[in-house]
Order: sequence, then structure tokens, then C-alpha cells
Amino acid sequence: MRYANKNTLINTCIIASFLLLQTFTASAQKNKHTGDVFVDNQGIMRWGDTKEEVQGFGVNYTAPFAHAYRNAGKLGIDLKEAIDNDVYHFSRLGFDLYRIHVWDTEISDAEGNLLENEHLEMFDYLLMKLKERGINYVITPIAFWGNGWPEPDEETPGFSHKYGKDASLTNTEAIKAQQNYLKQFLNHVNPLTGVAYKNDPSLIAFEVSNEPHHRGTPKEVTSFIKKMVKAMRSTGTKKPIFYNISHSVQLADAYFDAGIQGGTFQWYPTGLGFRKELAGNLLPNVNDYNIPFDDKIKKAKGAKLVYEFDAADVNKSYMYPAMARSFREAGIQIATHFAYDPTFLAAHNTEYNTHYMNLSYTPQKAIALMISGKVFHELPMNKDYGTYPENLKFEDFTIDYTKDLAIYNTENSFFYTNSNNIVPKELEKLTQIAGFGNSELVTYQGKGAYFLDKIENGVWRLEVMPDVILVDNPFGTNSLKKIISVINYKEWNMKLSLPDLAQEFTVEAINEGNSYSITAKNKGFSITPGTYLLKNAEITKAFSGKETLGNIKLAEFTAPPSNLDKTYLVHTPSTQITQGNKYEVMATVVSPATIESVMLYANINGKYKALEMAKGEGYNYSSTALDSIITPGYLNYRVVVKTSEGSIAYPGAVSGDPFAWDNFNREEYTVPVFAKDSALEIFNASQDSEDMVAVWKPGNKLVPLSNGEVAYQVNIENLFEEDVENKGAAPIYDYSFRYNFSEKIKNAREKLSEVSVLVLKAGSTSEKNEKLQVAFVDRNGASFGKIIVLKPGVQEYQINFNELQPVRTVTLPRPYPSFLPYYFQHDNKGDFNLQNVESIQFSIGPGLNENEQKESHHLQIISLSLQ
Repeated sequence: MRYANKNTLINTCIIASFLLLQTFTASAQKNKHTGDVFVDNQGIMRWGDTKEEVQGFGVNYTAPFAHAYRNAGKLGIDLKEAIDNDVYHFSRLGFDLYRIHVWDTEISDAEGNLLENEHLEMFDYLLMKLKERGINYVITPIAFWGNGWPEPDEETPGFSHKYGKDASLTNTEAIKAQQNYLKQFLNHVNPLTGVAYKNDPSLIAFEVSNEPHHRGTPKEVTSFIKKMVKAMRSTGTKKPIFYNISHSVQLADAYFDAGIQGGTFQWYPTGLGFRKELAGNLLPNVNDYNIPFDDKIKKAKGAKLVYEFDAADVNKSYMYPAMARSFREAGIQIATHFAYDPTFLAAHNTEYNTHYMNLSYTPQKAIALMISGKVFHELPMNKDYGTYPENLKFEDFTIDYTKDLAIYNTENSFFYTNSNNIVPKELEKLTQIAGFGNSELVTYQGKGAYFLDKIENGVWRLEVMPDVILVDNPFGTNSLKKIISVINYKEWNMKLSLPDLAQEFTVEAINEGNSYSITAKNKGFSITPGTYLLKNAEITKAFSGKETLGNIKLAEFTAPPSNLDKTYLVHTPSTQITQGNKYEVMATVVSPATIESVMLYANINGKYKALEMAKGEGYNYSSTALDSIITPGYLNYRVVVKTSEGSIAYPGAVSGDPFAWDNFNREEYTVPVFAKDSALEIFNASQDSEDMVAVWKPGNKLVPLSNGEVAYQVNIENLFEEDVENKGAAPIYDYSFRYNFSEKIKNAREKLSEVSVLVLKAGSTSEKNEKLQVAFVDRNGASFGKIIVLKPGVQEYQINFNELQPVRTVTLPRPYPSFLPYYFQHDNKGDFNLQNVESIQFSIGPGLNENEQKESHHLQIISLSLQ
């Protein structure tokens, strides 16, 4: 990385400004170490030159390979330019680490010879660009994957394709091919840097292979790994070699007996593949990262790194800093999120639909990762920050589930993922701001991230990303033909409350192709996406835009073009409301045309009553239906968006006059309306079973009953099944599943103060009685329940709230890796409070004797209601 002469950027007579920029430049050079990383006799990775602890944080990113590479070609993308842009965003977010499991199947033949092809060329290019930005990397040379996902695998030349993962771990010829490949891979000289991988100072460590899943004896496993390590060491590399020890954890000793320097881990605390957004507070799932065999790692003096992690199927920002905290508590030194979507695919999220991460398309989550990087660099290893919910404030970090908010607040920096009113610690000393929404420093209605960096007193760099609006489920079945999110370039007002900026200052665009210029009045101005210099009137110094600020240049800016080609309305109707309540209809509306009005038409006995929906902040519209409209039965309504190009009716997105005689679209939103004195339903099998969070079992199914009702039937043959990845773990005889009903009752929560009984309609589906524990789970992860004995057939069972007792909370969805705790060990000592409850937990296992635990269990649940 070349650095501009500071004198071109800083007037030497302004000493404070010089020191400020010097600080930025120093941070860019911080990653420039000489000498290989080593693992000391305490199991800590250290830099070879300074002996300081290695700390790193970043992402996985797959553009040179597989699905991303193929679809760049289909879309006509210049892949090198795409890599340039994404790596800039990595640097903008402060990442200093990158990891990838290389698709060996695309760059090797069946004998393990390295193929000099377009994939290797692009990988070399990516590594060069990372190096230029001061971003280090951990490389896993062998993935064992086919190159298809989510498409079918192609015919590839590699040994993994020939042998498959299982045979690659045991077949003599496959092992020879891997040894040959590893030697050639490490010896490969990147033609763009002139440095072999084995000697690259930016390469911290190698992980031999991705998730090998050994099933052999300890002796066989040690022998296999030794061969891999020997092949790599034969190249002369002195870099640490890591191996995945989070699978088949009963083999931990065998892994370290093979001569590795550390173990690799992953964390998917919310499971994988729920196919929609998970509801409720999931912070209890990330309370800690408990490694039950950590004593074996310490005995072997092994280091620990996390190669993949994500809160899958969660489109919120509050999770990542908590995960980073738990990693540091567990002694993890570096971690990389899986996986950053190449920007050219992010509108569709086709690469890994259970994950979704990109600065342009998930700005709040991206800033949460930015904050997580600070966690990794600032929290000491192994320090215990307590148990949830007491651990939501730690050092300079704050997490708030209710506001979907993560905060990093220091003397110099203030980062936040959502609107807040937190006061910065040292306003006068601030040099970096990164945010989304409004704060004490920034007022902004746009839906993109923004960044402010202080150059000197009275001069700031402002970078504003375009708006992004989520218009479809990002975690479902995706396609390049399906738009998940739309990008919109819109002018918004912004106001900055920064003490060194005057009431009036200039706002001058500096990114290429942007000629925008305006003078702020009372510290407010209108702004469009781009990069700008903000300067007080007395600052006459000129800036070329080529000056460096850390690992970026002042004028840099990249964002995807707008893909907003039609009008979108995003609205989810309530699942139920109660007579006498006002029902607020909220919708997000975005259009390339001018929006003239958004109207709600409520169907009252076949006649429509028109209600104008008021424009709110950003793209939001809302309307409150009158009490007289909401009567027992069903509330049916449509929403019509009128733009400068015509009218569109929703649901259905049908253009034209929705009330014309020949408009055959009569689709409506439908919401059940219950009478004031009716029970408050919190679960109905026919409506809600698809949103049940449970470990999949083949016998679980939805079944219609002869009386017209629908039952969710649970059929469990074995409550405990040995985990092949964690053999020897103490057996837990339990099968639990959960439903979050907070959205279902959000328009009827006032009834919670009127109820005192839980009514369960259920029964055993066999000839014997079944014990089912039913428990409320509050937002802090505490559970209160009772065991009900279900008789054959269907009947109603009542539980008075005063009968509820504290019970164990099962961590659901089940986290991965599977050695993580089954139960959430909380310190909540509060009493049961229905107002704090989010979910209902069903458990088969509590109350069973030893014989009953070994039996099969069969039951059905029809509904749950509060009376």
C-alpha cells in the first residue's frame, strides 16, 4: 500500500490536524508485520516481529469461485471491478481479516495437481487487493465441496469431485492427491505480488481442510492429519497450521497428536435454514461460547480461531457484538463472518439464502460487524462479562434487543446500528462516526449507512450509502429472477451536530461523477449518496481526493446502481385483532414514480370505506382503522398506491382502477376479529405450525381431524440419539419445540392484563397417556411451566398462572456446533410476568421416569389460548 505524502493533505502549520491524520495512517500500518505468526507456549498466536497478540476480524467472501463466479459471468459483471468494490467496503467497515475455503475441486485435477486457471487467477487478484488494504487472511486450501450450491454441481476436475469428502479422508489415492495439492498450493507464487502463499506475510495461518467430519479411530485420524501437516511443512512454511476440531470432538486429542498448532471453530447459534425471519429475542442463544473440551486445547497449547459464524435467518443487528464478546470470553483470537454477499448478487441473496450480509443491502448488520471488529480488538481474551441479561453493557459496547441496537462509544468513535439518543462520551474528541438512522449527532431519514471521518478541525469526510428497502423474504427460496431488496438513490435532509463544524459549512462532492455542492444552513443540508468533504468557510485548503485516510482514499465511493423498476408495497397484516381496538395498518412503499397517495379501503359489508394512509418517516405509511370498522368476524381491506404513472392495488400488485367493473382482481388482506370477551388465541396448529422452531423429525406433521380442526402431531421414536459429532456427551432425554406468539397478539396485548388461565387443546395419539411440559418463555430467556398429562383423544386442559413454576429453557433453534449447551443457563430470578412473555415452549421429557425416557412418544396439539 502506498501512502500519499502527508504534506499534500495536511498543512504543516496545523499541528493538531497533522497528528490526527498520522493516527489514521498509523492504523493502516498496524497490520504491516514482518515475520510469520507463531503460537506461543500458552496457546496464543503472536506476531513474529512484535510478539503482540494476534487479533483479527472480518468475513468470508467467495467471488473467485463456484456460484458467485458463474453468475458474475451470467450477469456480465467485471469480476475484478466487483472485487475492488467489495474489498473497499471491507476496509470501510474496518475489517482486517479474510478467510475462505478454496474450492479445490475447481483448481486441481484428480491427482492433486494445481491448475493455473481463471479461478486461481481471480483468487490471486483478490489476495493482492486485500493486501493493499492491509487485510490479512486465513486460507483453507481444501473445501471438499462440489462447486454447485445452490445449483447442481458441475463436472469439475478436482480430487474432491472424484472421491468425495468421506473417501478423501480414507482412500490411499485420495490422500496422496491431497498431499500433492497442498504442496503445490503452498508453493504457488501469486504473480501479482511475487510472493508464494507459504511466505506471504499477510497470510496468518492455514487451516488444512473445511469440516472434515472424521469417523475413524483416533490412530487413523492422527495418521491422516500428520500426512497433511507433513506435506505442508515440506514446503518450508513456518506458519501455524490449524485443523477443525469442532466436529467429532471426541477426537480432540487425536487432532493435536498430529502436530497442529490450533483448532478451528464455527458458530451458528440460531441454526440454519429456517427459511424465514426468526422471531423474538435471540440473545440468550449467544450468551456464551462454551467449549466443553477446552481443557484438552489448553493441554496441547493450541490456539483457537473461528472460521465461520452467523446469526442465520436473523435480519437484525443486535446479535453480532454479543457473539464477538462470547468469542473473546472463550479465548478466540480471530473470527470471520460467513458470508459476505458479493454486491452483484446481494439484491437476490442466491449464494447462501440462510445468510444475508452486504454493506449496501444490509447496512445495519454490516455496521454491527464493524462494531464486532472493535470488540475483537479491544476486549481482553478470557475475561468473563457475566450472564445474560447482565452482559449487555461491556467496556465501550451496549446491546439493546428491544431497539435492535448495538453501540460502540469511545472518546474518538461513535458507531450505532439504529436510531438512538445515547450521548457520545467525548463529543469534542470524536474523529469517527458510523451509523444508521438518527442520533444525537446525525439526523437522517435515509435507509443507508453513513460514515463521518474527521480530517482536521472544521473538515470532515462524509460518505452516504443509497437507501435499501427489503421487499421480500431474504431467507426463502431465492433466484436471480427474484428481487429481495431494492436500491434507491434519493435526496434526504441531514443535520450534523458536530462542535467543530460551523452553522454554515460547504458540502462538496469528491467521488467520481458526482458534482453535488451545497452550503449547510444551521448545520442542515440535503444530501444524495456519495462521498463529500465538509469544510468550514475559513478552510481554504484544497483536497485532491487521492489522499489516504487509513486504508481508504478520500474520494473513494462505490455502491450498486438503483434496481428500483416498479412500485413495491410491503405489508404484513395482523394475524388477529380484538373488537374495539384500533388496528394500525403500516406499509412500506417505494416507487420509481412520484407517489401521490396511499389509500386503505376497508370492506364493510361489501362497501369500501376509504382511509388515507399518512406519510411517515422514510418510506413508511400508516393508517388507523376506526373502532366502528372493527367488529367480530373478519376485517378485509385493500391498499391502493396512486403514482404519477397510475394506480396499483394490493395485495396482488394489480395496475388500474381496482373498482372498475372489469377488474377481476378482488384479492384482499384478511384479519380475524375476535369479540371483546373471547379467549386470546396464542397458537393455532393450522395457522402457526410452519413457524414452529423445532429440530426436524420425520414423523412430525400437520393432520386434519374429523371434526374439522387441524392438529400438529409429534411422533418421537427416540428422545435421545447419539450425536456422531459429539460422542460420549451425557445423554439428554428431551424433545422441545417453540412458537413465538408476540407478533400474533401484538394488536391484542391489552388483553394480557385480563387473563389468568392457559387453555391447551391437545391429546395423546397412542393408547397411553403422554406427559407434555408447557412453558411460557420471556424475552430474557426465563421459562415458567407445568407438566400436563395428555390422555388419548382430544380435550382441553387448563393451567392457572399461579401453578407455573420456573423450568429449564431449551436453546432453540438448536445451535451448531452440537457440543454447545442444550439448556440456557440463566440467572433470571424474577417472577412470572405475562407482559414479558414472547414464546410458548413444549417439551417431551420433563417428568418422565427412566423407562418412559426410552419409549416412543406420540401426541397432538390443536391450539393454545388465554382466558
